[in-house]
Amino acid sequence: MTDQDETSIALLGIGLMGRAMAEKLLAARYSVTAYNRTREKALALIELGAKVVDQPEEAIESGECILLMLADERAIRETLLSPRSKRQLRGKSVIQMGTIGPGESHLLQAEVFASGGGYLEAPVLGSIAQIQAGELIVMVGAEPEQFDRWKGLLTTFGPDPKLIGPVGSAAALKLALNQLIGSLTTAFSLSLAMVLKEGIPADTFMRILRRSALYAPTFDKKLGRMLERDFRAPSFPGRLMLKDIKLVEEEARTLGLQTYALEGIRQALERAVEMGFGDDDYSAVYNAINPAA
Repeated sequence: MTDQDETSIALLGIGLMGRAMAEKLLAARYSVTAYNRTREKALALIELGAKVVDQPEEAIESGECILLMLADERAIRETLLSPRSKRQLRGKSVIQMGTIGPGESHLLQAEVFASGGGYLEAPVLGSIAQIQAGELIVMVGAEPEQFDRWKGLLTTFGPDPKLIGPVGSAAALKLALNQLIGSLTTAFSLSLAMVLKEGIPADTFMRILRRSALYAPTFDKKLGRMLERDFRAPSFPGRLMLKDIKLVEEEARTLGLQTYALEGIRQALERAVEMGFGDDDYSAVYNAINPAA
């Protein structure tokens, strides 16, 4: 019997990322109990060997380690910190892997500790393709002994999990990185729209851009979506990117930083969501900047 066979995992949140993470854990022979508020989204995991339960406390009770891949702090509180769930946390380790603010992570840590459990954060950079390839960038906020204990599990998702510092540090780093994702994509949307409006072929623009220090690989990843205006099958939904940009604004203001540059990005993402693209890929911000005729 392997260590994986002996380690039981409760996974709360079977969205785009959560499902791919569950599949990766099952392929690595971990025992997985899954919970999702919309149960139907988790049912396909049963054929792969997972147990799917109707209530979060059932999953928590069955798991030595609880992985959270939920949308935001509110969803975490409703799922992990309900009275029934909190009673199951004693002696368990909670690993928070979604994107939340550092202050939110500290508050969750305190409440999990008060319930007798352990808490660390391990937000990730990458999407479904990186999960499937085991190439996520995993950033950990924890005490060194916690990191050592769960590093093996985290290498299921990425080859080299990094201990950033105590709880809060990895959450802050993830926000800083997601700010770049939103900023780069929004800026690229405007530049692409400008050259197209001026009658300059996209190929000409991209050939020059790729040879310059301005180039970022994400531009090519989103170019086809923008040219075709096809934002289905998202790698990251726009409503979650908007949530993260708002978290960045809040954290930056807490630190005494100015957020002028973010205000336009937030407004463009808000407009994309208003236009009905909240559940589509976040690159649909292009449609807010350059509305279709």
